[in-house]
Amino acid sequence: MSDSESSASELSQGSVSGDEKVSGLPTPSPSKRQQKQRNFEQNREMIVQTAFDAYFTHAASRAQTSSNVFSSLIPPLSAEEYLEASSSFGSQMIKSEILTSESSRKSLFQRLLLELQEGFNVICYGYGSKRALLNEFAVDSCSKAGHVTVANAFQPQFGLKQLLSCIENVPGIDSLPLSSSSVESQSQRIYDFFAQPSQARHLYVIIHNIDSPSLRLPKAQSCVSLLALNPKIHIVASIDHINAPLLWSSAELSARKDTQEGAGVSGRGLAWLWHDMTTLTPYDVELSHADRSSISGAVGSTRKRDGATQNAAAMVSETAALHILASVTIKAKKLFTLMAEKQLEAIQAVNAGPGDDLQQYGIAYDTLYHSARNDFIATNDTALRALLGEFRDHALVLGAQQGSSGEVLWIPMRKERLAKVLATLPVAE
Repeated sequence: MSDSESSASELSQGSVSGDEKVSGLPTPSPSKRQQKQRNFEQNREMIVQTAFDAYFTHAASRAQTSSNVFSSLIPPLSAEEYLEASSSFGSQMIKSEILTSESSRKSLFQRLLLELQEGFNVICYGYGSKRALLNEFAVDSCSKAGHVTVANAFQPQFGLKQLLSCIENVPGIDSLPLSSSSVESQSQRIYDFFAQPSQARHLYVIIHNIDSPSLRLPKAQSCVSLLALNPKIHIVASIDHINAPLLWSSAELSARKDTQEGAGVSGRGLAWLWHDMTTLTPYDVELSHADRSSISGAVGSTRKRDGATQNAAAMVSETAALHILASVTIKAKKLFTLMAEKQLEAIQAVNAGPGDDLQQYGIAYDTLYHSARNDFIATNDTALRALLGEFRDHALVLGAQQGSSGEVLWIPMRKERLAKVLATLPVAE
């Protein structure tokens, strides 16, 4: 073979091997792919989205909401279980200085008493129950300076009438004439009594939770603002609702007491001085009336009204009762049958009229609990409150605190309608 032929053969072999290298390029290794991916992510992060693009990118993502509701997974605590659990915690770990230091408390009480004597009323805000601290102030300081009245406005059955009736226990007030039995006339008589020049002892009124529903009404606010501007009536109140300052106008807040003593009324106002009285104390007493089986919780219990008002405004029709009973469980129907039979027996025993207050024919909660347990309707307090919660939420069962006897439950239906509804229910075996 000649030199030219051998060189041509080498060139052709070289071109073939080169084509094989081009056509058979090695694929990148996994490490190289990862490096390219990282470079791509870094380059994408360098691109800044506009506000519009960022908004739509965020809005396009679907929010993930869990269907596991905490209240449905864990049953509510009964009153006994709550007391047992709270007592096991021992003493409170974090306390405010005014609770731990006697000197701070004494200094605070002296300052409050001086501000009251200078013509101001005091309103206390801050997290934590202020009930024990204000009661101590009433006993240690106010009782030595004059008459003292303490109002627990956080109780569901509290009303302005109770506060005024308690103040009228002061000797001498009932000697003045009373034009009518309305709260306005009572407030005016109390104002006139302490406006007399001969009246030397002052009146100190301690109101726990003046922002309670019973004192938010315009009539209650008007009566309180009348007493607050009397130079010899001093009010110390507490608030816990975040929107409580919106109850009063700027004119009421900026009003000041008339220093001249006389029976005439110069105006209405409150003359508040605001004090931060954070105690970090649990609201055990204030929330003792909360219905733990109701969805509304403490708010729902504070909306309870007296029996007469509930009878007039919350009467349930026969059709509405049947719709509610059609959607509840068998045990709930048995509980309703038990309550209806007890209520009808009480009504028929006294031959009650159609306009009577149905609360007086209700059944005490303790009595209902024992009867339900004997009939195997509810074996514990939590189960009974859960069944009652179905009826409470639809206002088919109403309740109210009745003195020392505890809570009383009744069905807001006339005797004839209740008997018809009871006849449609199956007889419990």
